[in-house]
Amino acid sequence: MYREKKLKKPVASFILLTNIIFLPLFCLVGAITILGLPKWIFDIMLCISAWSSTFAFAILFKKIYPGQSLIQFVKDKFKNKLKFSVIFIAIMIQAFIFLMILFIVSNTSEVESILTVSSWGMLIYYFFNHLLSGPLGEELGWRGFAQMELQKKHSPLKASIIIGFWWGMWHLPIWFTTGLVGIDLIKYILLFMIAIMSTKIVMTAFHNLNQNLIVPIIIHQFFNFFMGLINGKLIDLLMYNAILYLVVAVLLIVINPKNVLYGKEGENVIHGEHSTIDTTK
Repeated sequence: MYREKKLKKPVASFILLTNIIFLPLFCLVGAITILGLPKWIFDIMLCISAWSSTFAFAILFKKIYPGQSLIQFVKDKFKNKLKFSVIFIAIMIQAFIFLMILFIVSNTSEVESILTVSSWGMLIYYFFNHLLSGPLGEELGWRGFAQMELQKKHSPLKASIIIGFWWGMWHLPIWFTTGLVGIDLIKYILLFMIAIMSTKIVMTAFHNLNQNLIVPIIIHQFFNFFMGLINGKLIDLLMYNAILYLVVAVLLIVINPKNVLYGKEGENVIHGEHSTIDTTK
């Protein structure tokens, strides 16, 4: 009986295919902007491009996990009961960061309104637009698969740094749509990578405390949502987020609650229970 070969480097294959799928989709987003097509078409295309990692994972799934069901895999990522304390603390940390940045901007900016939305209707639309064009499309592949797959060989902290870097690099085409050039673009890229890698560590810590994909989806959502709500200079907003999320990431690394980021001799909390990970592979 023919048996499909299992991929030798599943994470690397996933990252490569994700970028291959994303680039042409993102080019279509740019074409829609240039052609001046309606915003709803732009929003739909942007949302589709954000799901490139999910598309890549679905395509590779049978080669990564031969004989397993993709639907069951997805269900398993959401099966653990959500812990209110984990969700609450994560949201409170992000809300605190948002309020701190809001306070800083309100005291340094000369704009009439420090918020980018002016009505509840726009706020709701903005929230769900971000949810569909970010967290829901990205987390299954990047966190549900890639992060957890690397945690089989590395500590969650090391896996977070690796995936955080490549997740950040996946955004590369977007960097050149900011209108920034020269030293400003370099600052933006550095701050972006610090912010996204720090947020990745925060996601990993809280995800491993609960082992439900809803947790990183929520953290990802509020990172994007809160940052986009504030009306300020892009580089300044990114700098504030990068610094504050880095502080939170460092604190989590130092505290290492329940050994969720690293442990003695590779012991970490994985899949909701203590497991020993061979980090020598």
